[in-house]
Amino acid sequence: MRQRASWDEYFMAIAREVATRSTCARKHVGAVIVRDKMILATGYNGSLRGLAHCDDDDHLMEDGHCVRTVHAEANAIVQAARNGIRLEGAHIYVTASPCWGCFKLIGNSGLTRIVFGEFYRDERIFEFSRQMQIELLHLAAPEQP
Repeated sequence: MRQRASWDEYFMAIAREVATRSTCARKHVGAVIVRDKMILATGYNGSLRGLAHCDDDDHLMEDGHCVRTVHAEANAIVQAARNGIRLEGAHIYVTASPCWGCFKLIGNSGLTRIVFGEFYRDERIFEFSRQMQIELLHLAAPEQP
């Protein structure tokens, strides 16, 4: 009998699919914001709206990071804002843990839970999530057969 995916696995699989839209070959990241098991917004890392993508016009590098792109979490939060969607109490599923800047956006937007795939760089999110009572859950990608 087939084992049904948990809600966390389901939404993380959708975040991995959203990441396929990324326009920066350095890292493909996807994010899905959910409340009450319903998708509110999605985002992937990509260039500013209407401007050239890294994949088309190369990377804009500063201190080892491509700064041409807007991160997936920020794009999902912006998509919700553009559509008048309140995020208070919602959860975010993201294929890589948030950088410090995105963590601050998540905290101020009222999201209460972060489910992430791979860990990405910033240890501060662990201490500050405890202080803000934001649940953090590491959900690794399933093993490929």
